[in-house]
Amino acid sequence: MNGVRHVSQVASVKALEEFEYDGPRMKTEVPGPVSLALQKQLGEIQNVQSLNFFCDYEESRGNYLVDVDGNCMLDVYTQIASIPIGYNHPALMKIMTNPHNLSSFVNRPALGMLPPRMFPEKLLDGLISVAPKGLKRVQTMACGSCSNENAYKAIFIWYRTKQRGHSNPTPEESATSVINQAPGCPDLSILSFMGGFHGRTLGCLSTTHTKAIQKLDVPSFDWPAAPFPKLRYPLAQYERENAQEEKRCLEEVEDLIVKWQKKGKPVAGIVIEPIQAEGGDNYASFDFFRKLRAIAKKHGSAFLVDEVQTGGGSTGLFWAHQHWGLDDPADMVTFSKKLLIGGYFYKDEFEPDKPMRIFNTWMGDPAKNMFLTEVLKVIREENLLEQVKRTGHVMLNGLYELQARYPHLLSKARGLGTFCAIDVKDEDTRNKLILKARNKGVVLGGCGNQSIRFRPALVFKEHHAQLFLNIFNDALADMK
Repeated sequence: MNGVRHVSQVASVKALEEFEYDGPRMKTEVPGPVSLALQKQLGEIQNVQSLNFFCDYEESRGNYLVDVDGNCMLDVYTQIASIPIGYNHPALMKIMTNPHNLSSFVNRPALGMLPPRMFPEKLLDGLISVAPKGLKRVQTMACGSCSNENAYKAIFIWYRTKQRGHSNPTPEESATSVINQAPGCPDLSILSFMGGFHGRTLGCLSTTHTKAIQKLDVPSFDWPAAPFPKLRYPLAQYERENAQEEKRCLEEVEDLIVKWQKKGKPVAGIVIEPIQAEGGDNYASFDFFRKLRAIAKKHGSAFLVDEVQTGGGSTGLFWAHQHWGLDDPADMVTFSKKLLIGGYFYKDEFEPDKPMRIFNTWMGDPAKNMFLTEVLKVIREENLLEQVKRTGHVMLNGLYELQARYPHLLSKARGLGTFCAIDVKDEDTRNKLILKARNKGVVLGGCGNQSIRFRPALVFKEHHAQLFLNIFNDALADMK
Protein backbone atom coordinates (compact mmCIF):
# COMPACT_ATOMS: atom_id res chain seq x y z
CA MET A 1 0.00 0.00 0.00
CA ASN A 2 1.00 3.61 -0.44
CA GLY A 3 1.98 5.65 2.56
CA VAL A 4 3.79 2.94 4.50
CA ARG A 5 7.47 2.81 5.30
CA HIS A 6 8.57 -0.78 5.70
CA VAL A 7 11.44 -2.01 7.84
CA SER A 8 12.80 -5.45 8.48
CA GLN A 9 10.77 -7.67 10.79
CA VAL A 10 13.84 -7.98 13.00
CA ALA A 11 14.31 -4.22 13.25
CA SER A 12 14.53 -2.47 16.58
CA VAL A 13 11.18 -2.03 18.27
CA LYS A 14 12.05 1.66 18.47
CA ALA A 15 11.64 1.84 14.71
CA LEU A 16 7.87 1.37 14.97
CA GLU A 17 7.11 4.86 13.71
CA GLU A 18 9.14 4.15 10.58
CA PHE A 19 7.17 0.96 10.05
CA GLU A 20 3.55 2.10 10.39
CA TYR A 21 1.43 4.25 8.08
CA ASP A 22 1.54 8.03 7.92
CA GLY A 23 -2.21 8.33 8.38
CA PRO A 24 -5.58 6.96 7.26
CA ARG A 25 -6.15 6.20 3.57
CA MET A 26 -9.78 5.62 2.59
CA LYS A 27 -10.78 4.09 -0.75
CA THR A 28 -14.39 3.02 -0.14
CA GLU A 29 -17.09 3.27 2.47
CA VAL A 30 -16.72 0.65 5.19
CA PRO A 31 -17.75 -2.08 4.72
CA GLY A 32 -16.66 -1.96 1.09
CA PRO A 33 -17.62 -4.32 -1.75
CA VAL A 34 -15.07 -7.01 -0.93
CA SER A 35 -16.14 -7.06 2.71
CA LEU A 36 -19.79 -7.26 1.73
CA ALA A 37 -19.13 -10.16 -0.64
CA LEU A 38 -17.22 -12.04 2.07
CA GLN A 39 -19.97 -11.32 4.57
CA LYS A 40 -22.51 -12.86 2.21
CA GLN A 41 -20.28 -15.92 1.77
CA LEU A 42 -19.75 -16.36 5.51
CA GLY A 43 -23.43 -15.79 6.15
CA GLU A 44 -24.17 -19.06 4.38
CA ILE A 45 -22.42 -20.99 7.15
CA GLN A 46 -22.37 -18.70 10.22
CA ASN A 47 -24.21 -15.88 11.95
CA VAL A 48 -22.76 -12.56 10.73
CA GLN A 49 -25.14 -10.09 12.37
CA SER A 50 -22.43 -8.62 14.61
CA LEU A 51 -19.81 -8.41 11.85
CA ASN A 52 -18.40 -4.96 11.00
CA PHE A 53 -15.97 -5.61 8.14
CA PHE A 54 -13.26 -8.05 7.03
CA CYS A 55 -9.63 -7.15 7.74
CA ASP A 56 -6.31 -7.58 5.96
CA TYR A 57 -4.09 -8.32 8.93
CA GLU A 58 -0.99 -8.81 6.79
CA GLU A 59 -1.19 -5.16 5.70
CA SER A 60 -2.13 -3.77 9.12
CA ARG A 61 0.70 -1.95 10.89
CA GLY A 62 1.14 -0.44 14.33
CA ASN A 63 -1.90 1.68 15.17
CA TYR A 64 -3.43 1.19 11.71
CA LEU A 65 -5.94 -1.49 10.75
CA VAL A 66 -6.37 -2.23 7.02
CA ASP A 67 -9.54 -3.82 5.65
CA VAL A 68 -9.91 -6.12 2.64
CA ASP A 69 -10.99 -3.19 0.46
CA GLY A 70 -7.67 -1.41 1.07
CA ASN A 71 -8.98 1.14 3.58
CA CYS A 72 -6.33 2.05 6.15
CA MET A 73 -7.83 3.25 9.44
CA LEU A 74 -6.44 4.57 12.71
CA ASP A 75 -7.59 1.97 15.24
CA VAL A 76 -8.77 3.45 18.54
CA TYR A 77 -10.69 0.29 19.49
CA THR A 78 -8.04 -2.43 18.86
CA GLN A 79 -10.15 -5.59 18.67
CA ILE A 80 -12.20 -4.66 21.75
CA ALA A 81 -9.13 -3.49 23.71
CA SER A 82 -7.04 -6.60 23.09
CA ILE A 83 -4.06 -5.42 20.99
CA PRO A 84 -1.26 -4.35 23.37
CA ILE A 85 1.49 -2.96 21.12
CA GLY A 86 -0.14 -2.58 17.72
CA TYR A 87 -0.49 -4.77 14.66
CA ASN A 88 2.44 -6.87 13.39
CA HIS A 89 4.88 -5.36 15.87
CA PRO A 90 8.46 -6.20 14.78
CA ALA A 91 9.29 -7.69 18.18
CA LEU A 92 6.40 -10.16 17.90
CA MET A 93 7.11 -10.94 14.26
CA LYS A 94 10.65 -11.82 15.28
CA ILE A 95 9.29 -14.51 17.61
CA MET A 96 7.41 -16.03 14.71
CA THR A 97 10.55 -16.26 12.58
CA ASN A 98 12.68 -17.89 15.30
CA PRO A 99 12.96 -21.61 14.40
CA HIS A 100 13.39 -22.51 18.10
CA ASN A 101 9.78 -21.42 18.67
CA LEU A 102 8.19 -23.52 15.95
CA SER A 103 7.20 -26.46 18.17
CA SER A 104 5.28 -24.09 20.46
CA PHE A 105 3.12 -23.01 17.53
CA VAL A 106 2.70 -26.48 16.04
CA ASN A 107 1.97 -28.41 19.25
CA ARG A 108 -0.66 -27.11 21.67
CA PRO A 109 -0.33 -29.14 24.88
CA ALA A 110 -2.83 -30.07 27.58
CA LEU A 111 -1.09 -27.77 30.06
CA GLY A 112 -2.71 -29.21 33.18
CA MET A 113 -1.17 -32.61 32.47
CA LEU A 114 1.68 -32.34 29.95
CA PRO A 115 3.24 -28.85 29.96
CA PRO A 116 6.37 -28.08 27.93
CA ARG A 117 9.78 -27.83 29.55
CA MET A 118 9.98 -24.02 29.40
CA PHE A 119 6.48 -23.41 30.82
CA PRO A 120 7.55 -22.48 34.40
CA GLU A 121 10.26 -20.15 33.09
CA LYS A 122 7.85 -18.43 30.69
CA LEU A 123 5.33 -17.88 33.49
CA LEU A 124 8.01 -16.42 35.75
CA ASP A 125 9.33 -14.14 33.00
CA GLY A 126 5.83 -13.17 31.90
CA LEU A 127 2.75 -13.23 34.09
CA ILE A 128 4.42 -13.59 37.47
CA SER A 129 6.66 -10.59 36.71
CA VAL A 130 3.54 -8.39 36.60
CA ALA A 131 1.56 -10.14 39.34
CA PRO A 132 -0.65 -7.74 41.33
CA LYS A 133 0.41 -6.90 44.87
CA GLY A 134 -0.12 -9.78 47.29
CA LEU A 135 -0.78 -12.40 44.62
CA LYS A 136 1.99 -14.82 43.73
CA ARG A 137 0.07 -17.65 42.08
CA VAL A 138 -1.50 -17.70 38.62
CA GLN A 139 -3.79 -20.01 36.68
CA THR A 140 -3.86 -19.53 32.91
CA MET A 141 -6.99 -19.90 30.82
CA ALA A 142 -7.96 -19.23 27.21
CA CYS A 143 -10.22 -16.16 27.46
CA GLY A 144 -11.83 -13.63 29.78
CA SER A 145 -15.10 -15.52 30.30
CA CYS A 146 -13.41 -18.79 31.26
CA SER A 147 -11.04 -16.84 33.51
CA ASN A 148 -13.93 -15.45 35.53
CA GLU A 149 -15.90 -18.70 35.37
CA ASN A 150 -13.04 -20.69 36.87
CA ALA A 151 -12.27 -17.96 39.39
CA TYR A 152 -15.87 -18.26 40.61
CA LYS A 153 -15.41 -22.02 40.95
CA ALA A 154 -12.21 -21.50 42.94
CA ILE A 155 -14.08 -19.09 45.23
CA PHE A 156 -16.86 -21.61 45.86
CA ILE A 157 -14.36 -24.39 46.60
CA TRP A 158 -12.51 -22.08 49.00
CA TYR A 159 -15.75 -21.05 50.72
CA ARG A 160 -17.01 -24.61 51.25
CA THR A 161 -13.61 -25.74 52.52
CA LYS A 162 -13.76 -22.87 55.00
CA GLN A 163 -17.29 -23.84 56.06
CA ARG A 164 -16.35 -27.50 56.61
CA GLY A 165 -13.10 -26.73 58.35
CA HIS A 166 -11.38 -29.20 56.01
CA SER A 167 -11.33 -30.14 52.34
CA ASN A 168 -12.69 -33.68 52.41
CA PRO A 169 -16.33 -34.00 51.31
CA THR A 170 -18.79 -36.35 52.97
CA PRO A 171 -20.12 -39.36 51.03
CA GLU A 172 -23.47 -37.55 50.78
CA GLU A 173 -21.84 -34.46 49.30
CA SER A 174 -20.01 -36.56 46.72
CA ALA A 175 -23.14 -38.48 45.77
CA THR A 176 -25.46 -35.47 45.49
CA SER A 177 -22.97 -33.37 43.53
CA VAL A 178 -23.30 -35.49 40.39
CA ILE A 179 -27.12 -35.10 40.35
CA ASN A 180 -27.05 -31.33 40.88
CA GLN A 181 -28.44 -31.53 44.41
CA ALA A 182 -27.47 -30.09 47.79
CA PRO A 183 -25.39 -30.51 49.83
CA GLY A 184 -22.90 -31.51 47.12
CA CYS A 185 -24.02 -28.58 44.94
CA PRO A 186 -24.52 -25.88 47.58
CA ASP A 187 -26.62 -22.74 47.28
CA LEU A 188 -23.81 -20.19 47.20
CA SER A 189 -23.74 -16.90 45.31
CA ILE A 190 -21.50 -14.27 43.77
CA LEU A 191 -22.49 -10.62 44.29
CA SER A 192 -22.06 -8.43 41.22
CA PHE A 193 -23.10 -4.95 40.12
CA MET A 194 -25.66 -3.53 37.74
CA GLY A 195 -23.83 -2.38 34.62
CA GLY A 196 -21.11 -4.97 35.11
CA PHE A 197 -19.92 -7.35 32.40
CA HIS A 198 -17.96 -10.48 33.28
CA GLY A 199 -18.51 -12.79 30.33
CA ARG A 200 -21.05 -14.94 28.52
CA THR A 201 -20.64 -18.41 30.05
CA LEU A 202 -23.46 -19.44 32.39
CA GLY A 203 -21.89 -18.42 35.71
CA CYS A 204 -20.43 -15.23 34.28
CA LEU A 205 -23.71 -14.35 32.60
CA SER A 206 -25.39 -14.45 36.01
CA THR A 207 -23.05 -11.63 37.05
CA THR A 208 -23.41 -9.68 33.79
CA HIS A 209 -26.00 -6.89 33.82
CA THR A 210 -25.57 -4.81 30.69
CA LYS A 211 -27.63 -5.52 27.56
CA ALA A 212 -30.71 -7.75 27.46
CA ILE A 213 -29.56 -9.40 24.21
CA GLN A 214 -26.64 -10.94 26.11
CA LYS A 215 -28.91 -12.68 28.64
CA LEU A 216 -32.26 -13.20 26.95
CA ASP A 217 -33.62 -16.80 27.02
CA VAL A 218 -30.67 -18.11 29.05
CA PRO A 219 -31.28 -19.52 32.57
CA SER A 220 -29.54 -17.65 35.37
CA PHE A 221 -28.54 -18.22 38.99
CA ASP A 222 -30.39 -16.39 41.74
CA TRP A 223 -27.45 -14.21 42.73
CA PRO A 224 -27.55 -10.66 44.11
CA ALA A 225 -26.85 -7.60 41.93
CA ALA A 226 -26.02 -4.36 43.72
CA PRO A 227 -26.35 -0.86 42.24
CA PHE A 228 -23.15 0.65 40.87
CA PRO A 229 -22.72 4.38 41.58
CA LYS A 230 -24.15 6.69 38.93
CA LEU A 231 -21.77 9.61 39.20
CA ARG A 232 -22.69 13.09 38.04
CA TYR A 233 -20.28 15.13 35.92
CA PRO A 234 -18.20 17.24 36.17
CA LEU A 235 -16.99 15.37 39.24
CA ALA A 236 -15.59 18.45 41.00
CA GLN A 237 -19.00 20.12 40.83
CA TYR A 238 -20.87 17.18 42.35
CA GLU A 239 -18.50 15.88 45.03
CA ARG A 240 -21.12 15.83 47.80
CA GLU A 241 -23.83 14.22 45.66
CA ASN A 242 -21.44 11.57 44.31
CA ALA A 243 -20.19 10.73 47.81
CA GLN A 244 -23.82 10.23 48.91
CA GLU A 245 -24.48 8.03 45.87
CA GLU A 246 -21.47 5.83 46.64
CA LYS A 247 -22.52 5.56 50.29
CA ARG A 248 -25.99 4.45 49.18
CA CYS A 249 -24.55 1.75 46.92
CA LEU A 250 -22.20 0.42 49.62
CA GLU A 251 -25.08 0.23 52.10
CA GLU A 252 -27.06 -1.73 49.51
CA VAL A 253 -24.15 -4.14 49.11
CA GLU A 254 -24.20 -4.92 52.82
CA ASP A 255 -27.98 -5.25 52.82
CA LEU A 256 -27.84 -7.73 49.94
CA ILE A 257 -25.15 -9.82 51.63
CA VAL A 258 -27.31 -10.09 54.75
CA LYS A 259 -30.47 -10.77 52.71
CA TRP A 260 -28.86 -13.58 50.69
CA GLN A 261 -27.42 -15.09 53.86
CA LYS A 262 -30.95 -15.26 55.30
CA LYS A 263 -32.17 -16.82 52.01
CA GLY A 264 -29.67 -19.62 52.52
CA LYS A 265 -27.53 -18.50 49.59
CA PRO A 266 -24.52 -16.86 51.25
CA VAL A 267 -22.33 -14.53 49.20
CA ALA A 268 -19.09 -16.44 48.72
CA GLY A 269 -17.52 -13.67 46.63
CA ILE A 270 -17.88 -10.18 45.23
CA VAL A 271 -16.82 -9.44 41.64
CA ILE A 272 -16.29 -5.96 40.23
CA GLU A 273 -14.51 -4.17 37.39
CA PRO A 274 -12.30 -1.15 38.18
CA ILE A 275 -14.16 0.60 35.34
CA GLN A 276 -17.38 -0.89 34.00
CA ALA A 277 -16.33 -1.03 30.36
CA GLU A 278 -19.04 -2.81 28.36
CA GLY A 279 -21.62 -1.28 30.69
CA GLY A 280 -20.73 2.27 29.64
CA ASP A 281 -17.28 3.12 31.06
CA ASN A 282 -18.79 3.76 34.47
CA TYR A 283 -16.47 5.02 37.20
CA ALA A 284 -16.48 5.12 40.98
CA SER A 285 -14.02 6.80 43.32
CA PHE A 286 -10.97 4.94 44.55
CA ASP A 287 -12.39 5.29 48.07
CA PHE A 288 -15.51 3.40 46.98
CA PHE A 289 -13.42 0.37 46.03
CA ARG A 290 -11.37 0.51 49.23
CA LYS A 291 -14.58 0.46 51.28
CA LEU A 292 -16.02 -2.34 49.15
CA ARG A 293 -12.92 -4.42 49.78
CA ALA A 294 -13.39 -3.88 53.53
CA ILE A 295 -17.04 -5.00 53.28
CA ALA A 296 -15.99 -8.22 51.54
CA LYS A 297 -13.47 -8.87 54.31
CA LYS A 298 -16.01 -8.11 57.03
CA HIS A 299 -18.51 -10.63 55.67
CA GLY A 300 -16.01 -13.36 54.79
CA SER A 301 -16.55 -13.03 51.03
CA ALA A 302 -13.75 -13.29 48.50
CA PHE A 303 -12.93 -10.05 46.65
CA LEU A 304 -12.41 -10.63 42.91
CA VAL A 305 -11.29 -7.79 40.64
CA ASP A 306 -12.10 -8.35 36.97
CA GLU A 307 -9.27 -6.69 35.01
CA VAL A 308 -10.03 -8.44 31.71
CA GLN A 309 -10.44 -5.11 29.91
CA THR A 310 -8.69 -2.67 32.26
CA GLY A 311 -5.51 -4.72 32.82
CA GLY A 312 -2.33 -4.41 30.79
CA GLY A 313 -1.47 -0.72 31.11
CA SER A 314 -4.12 1.37 29.37
CA THR A 315 -4.99 3.31 32.55
CA GLY A 316 -1.37 4.38 33.03
CA LEU A 317 -0.65 1.66 35.61
CA PHE A 318 -0.37 -1.98 34.64
CA TRP A 319 -3.41 -2.86 36.75
CA ALA A 320 -6.25 -0.37 37.08
CA HIS A 321 -6.92 -1.40 40.68
CA GLN A 322 -3.42 -0.17 41.59
CA HIS A 323 -4.94 3.31 41.50
CA TRP A 324 -7.07 2.41 44.54
CA GLY A 325 -4.15 2.04 46.96
CA LEU A 326 -5.54 -1.05 48.71
CA ASP A 327 -3.91 -1.89 52.05
CA ASP A 328 -5.42 -5.38 51.88
CA PRO A 329 -4.88 -6.81 48.36
CA ALA A 330 -7.66 -8.34 46.31
CA ASP A 331 -8.04 -12.10 46.73
CA MET A 332 -8.12 -12.72 42.98
CA VAL A 333 -7.55 -10.72 39.80
CA THR A 334 -8.72 -11.99 36.41
CA PHE A 335 -7.13 -10.94 33.11
CA SER A 336 -7.17 -11.47 29.35
CA LYS A 337 -7.29 -9.17 26.28
CA LYS A 338 -4.06 -7.07 26.29
CA LEU A 339 -2.25 -9.86 28.13
CA LEU A 340 -2.96 -12.14 25.13
CA ILE A 341 -3.77 -15.03 27.45
CA GLY A 342 -6.57 -15.46 29.98
CA GLY A 343 -6.37 -16.46 33.60
CA TYR A 344 -6.40 -15.28 37.18
CA PHE A 345 -3.94 -14.43 39.92
CA TYR A 346 -4.87 -15.63 43.38
CA LYS A 347 -3.80 -15.93 47.02
CA ASP A 348 -2.51 -19.23 48.36
CA GLU A 349 -5.78 -20.15 50.10
CA PHE A 350 -7.56 -20.30 46.73
CA GLU A 351 -5.31 -23.08 45.46
CA PRO A 352 -7.52 -26.11 44.65
CA ASP A 353 -7.16 -28.86 47.21
CA LYS A 354 -7.43 -31.71 44.72
CA PRO A 355 -6.54 -32.34 41.05
CA MET A 356 -9.00 -31.68 38.21
CA ARG A 357 -11.14 -29.20 40.17
CA ILE A 358 -9.95 -26.28 38.07
CA PHE A 359 -9.16 -27.92 34.77
CA ASN A 360 -9.79 -28.10 31.03
CA THR A 361 -7.89 -29.50 28.07
CA TRP A 362 -5.70 -26.56 27.13
CA MET A 363 -5.76 -24.24 30.18
CA GLY A 364 -4.27 -21.44 28.13
CA ASP A 365 -1.68 -21.49 25.37
CA PRO A 366 2.10 -21.48 25.93
CA ALA A 367 2.63 -19.76 22.56
CA LYS A 368 0.69 -16.76 23.86
CA ASN A 369 2.92 -16.72 26.94
CA MET A 370 5.90 -16.30 24.61
CA PHE A 371 4.26 -13.29 22.98
CA LEU A 372 3.34 -11.81 26.35
CA THR A 373 6.94 -12.03 27.57
CA GLU A 374 8.03 -10.00 24.53
CA VAL A 375 5.16 -7.53 24.97
CA LEU A 376 6.22 -6.90 28.56
CA LYS A 377 9.80 -6.38 27.41
CA VAL A 378 8.64 -3.74 24.91
CA ILE A 379 6.50 -2.05 27.55
CA ARG A 380 9.50 -1.76 29.86
CA GLU A 381 12.10 -0.82 27.27
CA GLU A 382 9.93 1.87 25.71
CA ASN A 383 8.44 3.03 29.01
CA LEU A 384 4.98 2.67 27.51
CA LEU A 385 3.06 3.19 30.76
CA GLU A 386 4.44 6.72 30.91
CA GLN A 387 3.59 7.11 27.24
CA VAL A 388 0.02 6.10 28.01
CA LYS A 389 -0.20 8.83 30.66
CA ARG A 390 1.09 11.47 28.24
CA THR A 391 -1.17 10.37 25.40
CA GLY A 392 -4.11 10.05 27.75
CA HIS A 393 -3.62 13.66 28.84
CA VAL A 394 -3.85 14.79 25.20
CA MET A 395 -6.89 12.59 24.55
CA LEU A 396 -8.89 13.62 27.60
CA ASN A 397 -8.17 17.32 27.22
CA GLY A 398 -9.15 17.03 23.57
CA LEU A 399 -12.41 15.33 24.52
CA TYR A 400 -13.13 18.10 27.03
CA GLU A 401 -12.65 20.64 24.25
CA LEU A 402 -14.90 18.73 21.88
CA GLN A 403 -17.73 18.41 24.39
CA ALA A 404 -17.47 22.16 25.01
CA ARG A 405 -17.63 22.76 21.25
CA TYR A 406 -20.53 20.33 20.69
CA PRO A 407 -22.57 20.43 23.93
CA HIS A 408 -25.69 19.37 22.04
CA LEU A 409 -23.96 16.10 21.09
CA LEU A 410 -21.33 15.24 23.73
CA SER A 411 -21.05 15.10 27.52
CA LYS A 412 -19.28 13.35 30.41
CA ALA A 413 -15.78 13.03 28.93
CA ARG A 414 -13.88 10.77 31.33
CA GLY A 415 -10.83 8.58 31.48
CA LEU A 416 -7.69 7.19 33.10
CA GLY A 417 -4.66 7.08 30.82
CA THR A 418 -5.91 6.32 27.32
CA PHE A 419 -8.85 4.33 28.75
CA CYS A 420 -11.28 7.12 27.84
CA ALA A 421 -14.94 7.52 26.94
CA ILE A 422 -17.54 10.15 26.16
CA ASP A 423 -21.34 10.14 26.07
CA VAL A 424 -23.33 11.01 22.96
CA LYS A 425 -26.83 12.46 23.28
CA ASP A 426 -28.57 9.17 22.43
CA GLU A 427 -27.87 5.66 21.14
CA ASP A 428 -28.91 6.32 17.55
CA THR A 429 -26.69 9.40 17.27
CA ARG A 430 -23.81 7.46 18.90
CA ASN A 431 -24.08 4.68 16.34
CA LYS A 432 -24.22 7.12 13.42
CA LEU A 433 -21.21 9.00 14.76
CA ILE A 434 -19.15 5.78 15.02
CA LEU A 435 -19.96 4.92 11.39
CA LYS A 436 -19.19 8.46 10.20
CA ALA A 437 -15.82 8.42 11.98
CA ARG A 438 -15.03 5.00 10.49
CA ASN A 439 -15.65 6.25 6.96
CA LYS A 440 -13.24 9.09 7.71
CA GLY A 441 -10.57 6.63 8.83
CA VAL A 442 -10.97 6.06 12.59
CA VAL A 443 -12.22 2.81 14.18
CA LEU A 444 -14.21 3.36 17.39
CA GLY A 445 -16.46 1.23 19.59
CA GLY A 446 -19.57 1.83 21.61
CA CYS A 447 -20.45 0.80 25.15
CA GLY A 448 -23.44 1.21 27.43
CA ASN A 449 -26.52 2.90 26.04
CA GLN A 450 -24.92 5.99 24.53
CA SER A 451 -21.17 6.02 25.14
CA ILE A 452 -18.16 5.76 22.84
CA ARG A 453 -15.13 4.05 24.34
CA PHE A 454 -11.59 4.69 23.19
CA ARG A 455 -9.19 1.75 23.50
CA PRO A 456 -5.96 2.40 21.60
CA ALA A 457 -2.84 0.26 21.84
CA LEU A 458 -0.09 1.21 24.28
CA VAL A 459 2.01 2.51 21.35
CA PHE A 460 -0.61 5.17 20.58
CA LYS A 461 1.32 8.42 20.90
CA GLU A 462 0.47 12.09 21.22
CA HIS A 463 0.42 12.67 17.47
CA HIS A 464 -1.93 9.72 17.02
CA ALA A 465 -4.24 11.20 19.65
CA GLN A 466 -4.21 14.57 17.90
CA LEU A 467 -4.94 12.93 14.55
CA PHE A 468 -7.85 11.04 16.10
CA LEU A 469 -9.23 14.20 17.70
CA ASN A 470 -9.07 16.08 14.39
CA ILE A 471 -10.93 13.35 12.52
CA PHE A 472 -13.45 12.94 15.34
CA ASN A 473 -14.04 16.71 15.20
CA ASP A 474 -14.67 16.46 11.46
CA ALA A 475 -17.21 13.68 12.02
CA LEU A 476 -18.96 15.73 14.71
CA ALA A 477 -19.08 18.77 12.44
CA ASP A 478 -20.86 16.66 9.82
CA MET A 479 -23.60 15.56 12.23
CA LYS A 480 -26.85 17.33 11.47
